[in-house]
Amino acid sequence: MPASDATTAPTGIVLVDKPEGITSHGVVSRLRRALGTRKVGHAGTLDPMATGLLVAGVGPSTRLLTYLVGLDKQYEATIRLGRATATDDREGEPLGEQGDASGIDDDAIAAVIATLSGVIQQRPSSVSAIKVDGQRSYARVRAGEEVELPAREVTVSEFDVLERRDPAGEGDAPRGSVDLDVRVTCSSGTYIRALARDLGEALGVGGHLTALRRTRVGPFHVDAAVELDALGEDEHPGSRLLAASAVASKLFPSVALDWDQSRDIGHGKRIRVDAEDAPLVAVVAPDSSLLALVEVRRSQARVITGFPQEKTGTAP
Repeated sequence: MPASDATTAPTGIVLVDKPEGITSHGVVSRLRRALGTRKVGHAGTLDPMATGLLVAGVGPSTRLLTYLVGLDKQYEATIRLGRATATDDREGEPLGEQGDASGIDDDAIAAVIATLSGVIQQRPSSVSAIKVDGQRSYARVRAGEEVELPAREVTVSEFDVLERRDPAGEGDAPRGSVDLDVRVTCSSGTYIRALARDLGEALGVGGHLTALRRTRVGPFHVDAAVELDALGEDEHPGSRLLAASAVASKLFPSVALDWDQSRDIGHGKRIRVDAEDAPLVAVVAPDSSLLALVEVRRSQARVITGFPQEKTGTAP
């Protein structure tokens, strides 16, 4: 039977266009206050300098974030050739002498970009959030330690130069530097700052990131996101929550259940479903709520992750 008329606690996925100057945790804190719940999390940290798509989960839907973190991502960024920095971005102290990048031709840049594309071994930036002996790498660097993280395999499926510019007169851009506006599509765990560092290093002039914007996470685009400042002012964030079932159905095959099947799945039982074998299938109740992600083998569904339908109030 369908659920009672009890008031449903907020649950769902919200796409936020994060502005510059706030941490991802700061975005979560804003959402918690606006929605009146502590159960808010995010998938994939953006540095304070970065802007763009941050995918947040609310209530039981936070369980979906595990499956969103590993999706491929797309970024638009600006790489400044001519100087390396301690953090591989504009916020770090300059390292070494300024290099003259103005004489490097486009073919030379394209040749290095080709070596940084496809399946590559990438050494993450030392100021990343990767843990070293239980402590974040960036914390060790800020404490004065020298940290060099081991390389890891990542996939850069797109690394295109959209425009080459002379940044002279822009802020503290020194003479001889070159700005490259780029678009990068990559696997989860790829560091765009490291691409800037490695491009500049290979060209012999140094390089760092001056701007970064995440435009896509898996099938979700920043064009569909809400600006953070609009939440709680122009509209209530609850009005921008995407149903967990709709999000899961973009990621996995989905199967609609009847109420008897829904009850059994809610109790963790194995049920028969009309679906092909798959490691993850979203099963949805008649009221369109996401019940679980299940593994299907030989038409038998086994719960992998359940999504409790949290209620507030007293059912009649």
